[in-house]
Amino acid sequence: MRRRLIQSTLAVVLVVIAVFGVSLVIVETRTISSTAQERVDLEAVRLASIVDSRLLGTGTVDAAFLREQVADARYAEIRIPGRTVIEVGSRPTGEVIRGRATGEEGETVLVEEPSSSVTREIGRTLLIIGLVALLAVVAAVLLAIRQANRLASPLTDLAETAERLGSGDPRPRHKRYGVPELDRVADVLDSSAERIARMLTAERRLAADASHQLRTPLTALSMRLEEITLTDEPETVKEEATIALSQVERLTDVVDRLLTNSRDPRSGSAVTFELDDVITQQIAEWRPAYRSEGRAIVSSGKRHLTAVGTPGAVAQVLAALIENSLMHGGGTVALRTRVTGNQAVVEVTDEGAGVPGDLGARIFERAISGRNSTGIGLAVARDLAEADGGRLELLQGRPPVFGLFLSRTPPSKQSSGDSDGTVR
Repeated sequence: MRRRLIQSTLAVVLVVIAVFGVSLVIVETRTISSTAQERVDLEAVRLASIVDSRLLGTGTVDAAFLREQVADARYAEIRIPGRTVIEVGSRPTGEVIRGRATGEEGETVLVEEPSSSVTREIGRTLLIIGLVALLAVVAAVLLAIRQANRLASPLTDLAETAERLGSGDPRPRHKRYGVPELDRVADVLDSSAERIARMLTAERRLAADASHQLRTPLTALSMRLEEITLTDEPETVKEEATIALSQVERLTDVVDRLLTNSRDPRSGSAVTFELDDVITQQIAEWRPAYRSEGRAIVSSGKRHLTAVGTPGAVAQVLAALIENSLMHGGGTVALRTRVTGNQAVVEVTDEGAGVPGDLGARIFERAISGRNSTGIGLAVARDLAEADGGRLELLQGRPPVFGLFLSRTPPSKQSSGDSDGTVR
């Protein structure tokens, strides 16, 4: 492209020089010739005037006097009636320029000048025109090279940007070149890079969320399978297998929800469900893990509460909080239910050291963790709660108290048999 731009610019300049240069040469040649002829004619008139003045004054005209009036390169011939012809200078040979004039006393004056002087002047003019044309060509080449670099370099940069996008590097360059068309292409590439970066971020986030959310039910399922392998009692095996099947169903629900949220985070199907069922399920799943750590997990508070949401999502949020207490907390973990306004609240607390003061509300940010963990568990739990129409908050730092707030069904549709109790 660079070579083509230079060649096209040079071709245009040469055409312009050919058209206007030839015309200029013709005009200048004619002008020089015309000027030389006028100069010789004027010289003849001037000599005739001098001869007239001399004849009217002294009456004598000689070659010595006229030689001082004629330039060395010219030849003059004066014919006065009744007198000898007077010649001044050497008569040129070859082509000459002639000028004639007649005086008032009847004398005739002939002035001749060699055409070589005109030829030399035309040659000097052609030389100047040629130098100007050469300078124009050089300037055009330099300008064409500069313009070609100005256009070709951005195209090279844009090609590199497109190649980087194709190789998986979606960073926008935000570089502009002062050429509207190229800047438009750069805008489109930067917009595409930003879209690709958002898509890659979403894919990585989905992979991280999937890894974290699938780890919990898989861990619980593996513990159930270990319980089955360690017992020979048919009733225990049947009970543990039943629980394992329910965990497989929950795992399937987790996968379906992950795929659904990856397309539309707000597309969950909310239903009215019993909080007691979800809490009991989570306690049953996590009791073996807590038992192996020498710790307990209990439930208390208001019973037979109903809430509006997705049971699977609520179970995942509670699982994330319970796992967080298992990994970072201490002592007994308690799940307590209560009512505030038109919301049902599930509080998860333990007897550990709690959340460090420098973290505070940042505990729900991704990659924020008080210890060496992924730092996405609570962030995923909060996203799930918000996607389900609820919210997850840190109510107290020490001891730690997390609150899951869910919308309640209208009071007329709730069960009237509320009671307090503890499940161990």
